[in-house]
Amino acid sequence: MKIATFNVNGIKSRLPNLLEWLQREQPDVACLQELKALDGVFPQAELREAGYHALWKGQRSWNGVAILTRGGEAVEIRRELPGDPGDEQSRYLEAAVDGIVVACLYLPNGNPQPGPKFDYKLSWFERLLQHAQALWRSRHPVVMAGDWNVVPTDFDIYNPRSWRKDALLQPESRACWERLLGQGWTDAIRKLHPQEAIYTFWDYFRQHWEKNSGLRIDHLLLSDELSSCLQAAGVDTWVRGQPHASDHAPTWVQLDLGRLAGRPR
Repeated sequence: MKIATFNVNGIKSRLPNLLEWLQREQPDVACLQELKALDGVFPQAELREAGYHALWKGQRSWNGVAILTRGGEAVEIRRELPGDPGDEQSRYLEAAVDGIVVACLYLPNGNPQPGPKFDYKLSWFERLLQHAQALWRSRHPVVMAGDWNVVPTDFDIYNPRSWRKDALLQPESRACWERLLGQGWTDAIRKLHPQEAIYTFWDYFRQHWEKNSGLRIDHLLLSDELSSCLQAAGVDTWVRGQPHASDHAPTWVQLDLGRLAGRPR
């Protein structure tokens, strides 16, 4: 099973890019973030024609998450991150896909910091930590995939000096990430590529894409049950070089589900 995450940065305006990627790479599951569209204008018909079922939760102008599945349909588990009933931002969607729990998330950016947006980022992260612990203890095979808006280490960015004040590199953000890994989750890219500079995001300024001045902020974390199934992981960087591209590139893992205990091989 190939599971990918992709911040599309506007699903209406970049639908051709999304469809081209789906046709060429054919992930079995695709977690999308930053739809920037209300539920009623989500391109369900176009995606269905491309061979994908969809669950989604939109929001006007901002945020929005979706889970696409090729072949069978996903079974929705929850549409929000537990812990704050008053939080109306569309940032979390969880579903069961072929016996795997897939959590699609769009962690808050947090800029400018310090300030209320950074406070919200950290409080959202605390809620995620609590829910992730519950998912881990469930012993279900789980993948948490999305735009985490965290650069885990200085190795995950082309040049940390000019980003030191950014919320993505703050010690508090990185400490939350480390606490999450401390629960036992596996960072798929780093497990298979521990010494390789890999980026998933290049902003639109100062020719950062052309110079490969990127950041790694899109991650797939695997539960213990899925970590043993990991075969490959990578980034479809060609997508970032297409006309009218998102500033993110799809990031993916390939899993051999036959390795799951009790599953037919």
